[in-house]
Amino acid sequence: MEILQEHKTIWAMPKRQTFILLCLATLALLFVKKSMIENETAAFEFMADQAEGSILYIRSALQYFSIPFIYLWKFTVLGFVIWVGCFMFGYRVTFSQCWGIVLASEFVFIIPELMKIAWFLGIQSDPNFYDIQAFFPFSLMNLVDYQEISKKYAYPLKALNLFEVLYCFMLARGIQHFAKKGMRPAWIIVLGFYLPIFLFWLLFYILVQD
Repeated sequence: MEILQEHKTIWAMPKRQTFILLCLATLALLFVKKSMIENETAAFEFMADQAEGSILYIRSALQYFSIPFIYLWKFTVLGFVIWVGCFMFGYRVTFSQCWGIVLASEFVFIIPELMKIAWFLGIQSDPNFYDIQAFFPFSLMNLVDYQEISKKYAYPLKALNLFEVLYCFMLARGIQHFAKKGMRPAWIIVLGFYLPIFLFWLLFYILVQD
């Protein structure tokens, strides 16, 4: 009963405040990662001294400012996908509720960012720039040597990770909460509507990198 109440609290959080909290948390983690880890590597310092240094700083600035816009786009698209799945099953789940499900589930990906910061600040204290770029905890990237694979496979291998499974569980749990149905149809919606979109995106990424 206590666990169920906790989930109800998660799904009942005000969307505007939750969205702002997520953006601020992501911004803070990005700042810490860049200022205390990435910018301290020899490779970054070398690139910053060259002509491409200004490009790196512009890219960093764009990353900061683009956070809310990327989230808005992601939540709107995936919220619509989840809503279509619920509609196909005859569930009276609104688009706003589906948007909120995707928003709340996104907090799952705060965990690996915290782990990444803790890893490079406390364990691997002297990484190079490419070690940082390739690292993602509990992902398929950890099973390969990133120096021996094509760069186009780096992002997909990092995206296929344990936290993505947890993310799918959160989506299914949110659908189950609002639909007031069992977890099995909720999982069918996630696996039948969200998962193909996710896998198609990874395939598209690989193809455009050729």
